[in-house]
Amino acid sequence: MTNRRDFLKKAGLATAATVGATSISAPYVHAQSKTPIRWRLQTYAGPALAEHVIKPSIDAFNKAANGEMEIELYFSDQLVPTGELFRAMQRGTIDAVQSDDDSINAPVDVSVFGGYFPFASRYSLDVPTLFNHYGLKEIWEEAYGEIEGVTWLGSGSWDPCNFVTREPIRSIDDLKGKRVFTFPTAGRFLSRFGVVPVTLPWEDIEVAMQTRELDGIAWAGITEAYTVGWADVSSYYLTNNISGAWAGSYFANSERWNELPDHLKTLFRMCMDSSHYHRQHWYWWGEAHYRTKGGKLELTSIPEAEWQTIEDEALSFWDEIAEQSERNARVVQILKDYRATMQNAGPPYRYS
Repeated sequence: MTNRRDFLKKAGLATAATVGATSISAPYVHAQSKTPIRWRLQTYAGPALAEHVIKPSIDAFNKAANGEMEIELYFSDQLVPTGELFRAMQRGTIDAVQSDDDSINAPVDVSVFGGYFPFASRYSLDVPTLFNHYGLKEIWEEAYGEIEGVTWLGSGSWDPCNFVTREPIRSIDDLKGKRVFTFPTAGRFLSRFGVVPVTLPWEDIEVAMQTRELDGIAWAGITEAYTVGWADVSSYYLTNNISGAWAGSYFANSERWNELPDHLKTLFRMCMDSSHYHRQHWYWWGEAHYRTKGGKLELTSIPEAEWQTIEDEALSFWDEIAEQSERNARVVQILKDYRATMQNAGPPYRYS
């Protein structure tokens, strides 16, 4: 696979090779260049995690495209640092991205709601419900429609945001001073309780836990802790979470997206949906499986009454975000309406 140095040397400079005589199995070709369409897509996830959250869908796309198009998949920070992904995609250095708006520094006001916006969801189904039935999809299309060069293609849900730590967390006071790897907006919120947010390349997290540069991770649920190796360098898992699901999206360079024929656009969207569906059941299985059968992490909890103070503070945080723009205010109102609906619906939608 191309490394970062080779990629940067070649980006924008490579000339496409010509193809042979046309046959019924020949790839889709551009009218002028007569070359198959090739994309570079970088995900937020490292290799072990990407095996579950995106690689099967990209493999399926490449197979179903039948030679008309091929997507080369790259992992976290492999070609471009995650925080620079949006600008790189906008420039056309890479063609597509799977990540959350927050981590890639998307220059839209709604980017703060990407990743783990505190207590915006309780379960993974909340995210697609909010986007498809409560109006977030239209708001995201509006926001990214104002940004030149990048097309937002859709969002889905991942896992909850729990703490994986070296020392046990059994009260809010135990959070104070803990150096924690987390997402930008989640870090801003957690700093209110004494957490010290730390930003590192994804591939350095395991070593940082071993060298005690980090005290913990608030980047995922227990499924990822075991899948990517963090359970091997940690001891405790806090069952309370600040969000029931990560909200991530697919993006593409607008020029590259617009040049695709409709059937390849449809195929790509179907593969996005395939990835969203796989994650729904993989994480739902994993969060229960590793709590009960993982064997590496001891479970701890902060009492519900005490944890409620954090959830109450999140609502104040929501109001502050709403003041940033009229569009953000619309999103926050949707979250509040949704929260009230779920609480009024009762079990199994909300138990408290």
